[in-house]
Amino acid sequence: MVAVELPLDRAPHEELVTAVLAWKEPNLTPCDHEQIVLQLTGHAHAVAADVQRHAAALPKNDGRGALAEVILREAAGHLSQPIQGTARCAQKRARLVRALYERLDRLQAAPDRTPAGSTSLNTALKNRDEPESAFHL
Repeated sequence: MVAVELPLDRAPHEELVTAVLAWKEPNLTPCDHEQIVLQLTGHAHAVAADVQRHAAALPKNDGRGALAEVILREAAGHLSQPIQGTARCAQKRARLVRALYERLDRLQAAPDRTPAGSTSLNTALKNRDEPESAFHL
């Protein structure tokens, strides 16, 4: 079987993430929340796979790959949590999708080079703008 990389349908999912994170007191049923959580969960898996592909293609000395592995481990932990039909669960999944897209964007950007001409893990960690957890749960 040949693996085919399909482009992510990013715009509608980013709009969903924005809408879910803007909720104050949504007037939705648990079933509606669960459908949104399922949609975000499926997309988080797809984005995580894309992050993994990009990270695997980086040179071993590129610190962006190490940071991607941290994000992917955190994502795996969050995705292993049971789905609940709540606004809180939907917002957690929305933050996860947002964090994965942020990491994907950094992997696709040109690397930050040290004066010696190679990207170091220390430079990448120093420039990292996320607090201890990228998902801020």
